[in-house]
Amino acid sequence: MKQFRADLHCHSTCSDGTASPKELIDLAIDQGLSGLSITDHDTLNAYSTALPYAKKLNFPLLTGVEFSCFHQNESVHILGYAFDLSNEQLNAFCRKHKERRLQRSLLILEKLKEHGMPIAIDTKNLESIGRPHLAMEMMRQGYVATMEEAFKKYLGEGCSCYVSGDAFSIEETIDVIRAAGGVAIIAHPHLINQPHLVTGLLKMPFDGIEAYYAKIPPHQERPWVKIGLYRNWIMTGGSDFHGTVKPHIPLGCSWVNEETFQLLYEKCLTNNS
Repeated sequence: MKQFRADLHCHSTCSDGTASPKELIDLAIDQGLSGLSITDHDTLNAYSTALPYAKKLNFPLLTGVEFSCFHQNESVHILGYAFDLSNEQLNAFCRKHKERRLQRSLLILEKLKEHGMPIAIDTKNLESIGRPHLAMEMMRQGYVATMEEAFKKYLGEGCSCYVSGDAFSIEETIDVIRAAGGVAIIAHPHLINQPHLVTGLLKMPFDGIEAYYAKIPPHQERPWVKIGLYRNWIMTGGSDFHGTVKPHIPLGCSWVNEETFQLLYEKCLTNNS
């Protein structure tokens, strides 16, 4: 009997992934997955093509998004699931994020130009532009050999072309997700290195935590599973698949079981009926 596996964290070309929304669904089916959520950064645009395509193939697709926030001067990501795609407050929030990302990217492009690395990139046609897009263009134009080099030398915090992100608060983000009928989840807590930051997050009204993530070994997952169980939170999981820009992370390398997926998927169907 086929094991139920649903990957609840991946990115398409609508943000910083290299696979289109349709290609993600095809890949999920090829990988034997039973469900999927596309969680692009700060945008819902993947669903305009992904949802009808998934329905055509009778493949369960859960609405999802990954929002960037700031808390105590640190970047934190929040996953939203099962929300109403047509909710105006949520869509307006995404538009604000798009403008914020665009303005930051334009400032970075100016800095790159000042450092002798002019980049020709059509920012208007990118739904959720960010530093990974700029790093990819730097590679294509021969300024760096890898994306890692782009971040280490130019785009990372403290580097010559870095521009700090000016994101929304966690509280506002949770409120927007819930206003659209969704649930708010702490994304990849395994990557948060500051204990004080984790302590602060655990005091906030989240609905769940991404306990299972990418290729994190079980011993690193256990603390977050314990927290999820103690708080009776939804425990989600996913690969954080980006395609060829992160070839070492395959779609479906982390997943949730049928019980968790159905809990969210039924809520999603109700909100989008």
